[in-house]
Amino acid sequence: MSNKYVVVSCAFFGVVALFQAVRALNQWPVHVGTLEIPVWASWIAMVVAGSLCAWAFRSRGK
Repeated sequence: MSNKYVVVSCAFFGVVALFQAVRALNQWPVHVGTLEIPVWASWIAMVVAGSLCAWAFRSRGK
């Protein structure tokens, strides 16, 4: 796997995880059309994105 790809993936998923954590902590509302996305969904998204970031970080040395 290309090292640059892994670094970019790690950075991207890290930023997504950080944004989701900030959104959840500040209770910011998110609406997609008429659907309101609950705050608890951001906690799940943060865990998923954080896990993908950690996975990319661990695989960059291989």
